[in-house]
Amino acid sequence: MADNKIMYGLKNVHYAVVTETVSDGVTTSSYGTVKAWPGAVNISLSPEGSQDPFYADDSTYVMLNSNSGYSGSFESALIPDDVMTAVLGQTIDSDTGLVVETKDDTVKFIALMFEFAGDAKKRRFCFYRVNLARPEITSETVGDSIEPVTQTVDLTATPRPDDGMVKTYCNEGDTAYSSFYSAVPVPAGES
Repeated sequence: MADNKIMYGLKNVHYAVVTETVSDGVTTSSYGTVKAWPGAVNISLSPEGSQDPFYADDSTYVMLNSNSGYSGSFESALIPDDVMTAVLGQTIDSDTGLVVETKDDTVKFIALMFEFAGDAKKRRFCFYRVNLARPEITSETVGDSIEPVTQTVDLTATPRPDDGMVKTYCNEGDTAYSSFYSAVPVPAGES
């Protein structure tokens, strides 16, 4: 059966804001409420890091690997206002309703969760420490037909400073699967 060999159908994108607390030089990551990010179109993440061979005894003696996470982009129909404010640090003026971007906005890390509909194991993924870049603003005039214009954010997923975790996933039927979007899923014994 082909479905157990391929993935397609990005859906159920969710995010939660990360809070990193430092106490006595030790960083602890915690997560806010998990929120849906509707309108998922495309996600593309490429590994970051290096593979460096160490030569001895006339051969590759050891391969030194570093994992710096992933970088790429996420495309959605429209970036929700709560992402613009809670994550990208923009503010809403209470008198006018204007969403205001300033040079001093503080961008927060998020956990980013999603799944693929066409994966036979129905894998659900979580990247624990993702930084979003501000999106481009694009649109076009309406011609003979209407073509939706999407929004794309560049993102970087880096290891958590407290334990080095970058991502995890689980399969349908795993214990973590049913509550995956209730709270950011972490292995037993982690925070």
